[in-house]
Amino acid sequence: MPKSIDGLNDLFSRLYAALPQTQCTKCGFPDCQAYAKAMSNGEASHNQCPPGGAEGIVRLSDILGKKPLALNPDNGVERPRPVAFIDPKACIGCTLCIQACPVDAIVGASKQMHVVIKDWCTGCDLCIPPCPVDCITMIPVTGDQTGWNAWSADEAKLSQKRYVSRQDRLIREESDNDQRLKRKAEKKLKALDVESATNNDQKIEIERKRAIIAAAMARAQAKQKEADQEPND
Repeated sequence: MPKSIDGLNDLFSRLYAALPQTQCTKCGFPDCQAYAKAMSNGEASHNQCPPGGAEGIVRLSDILGKKPLALNPDNGVERPRPVAFIDPKACIGCTLCIQACPVDAIVGASKQMHVVIKDWCTGCDLCIPPCPVDCITMIPVTGDQTGWNAWSADEAKLSQKRYVSRQDRLIREESDNDQRLKRKAEKKLKALDVESATNNDQKIEIERKRAIIAAAMARAQAKQKEADQEPND
């Protein structure tokens, strides 16, 4: 579970706070927090963050006590910061870009045109691949400025806050959906009354359905228990 960068002092947290928080996954990890953890554990190099660019590598190098390296080309290139633009004439309202955006910078609804909130967009590119009609364009908005010259600490903090908020929301939505399904299953289970069976075949069929529902409920309970026991990184 992603955490806020405020009030953290260990190596991992210092690395985490030094990242631009674009959540772009270009480093090869699912988010900035995972990349910071990998660096702190010696499992990733400090030259894998294109949005941070050369200056970002220097910042990470200072924290790690290592020499700066050139940005690994396998992770991308340093570039001016882009902002996503959705062509309103081509957008079909599929919501796939909304689901892909790590900071909820795209708003819209199913079968309605989507719009990018420019001040929230991190230029991560993650909305591009899922778009089925190629209606999204990344437009550079910082001129010749790249890396941290195209980004700021305040923007990084806002991006990180929005990413954490989105993750919290997704967890709540999943939990609410699980509870809804649980109530539905309990209702169906209660409705399957063996005593109402008029013959043995009906009784066997009811017992089979009850077993399926009970197994599904047990899996859901196990999943919830595992989530509750999962440590916060």
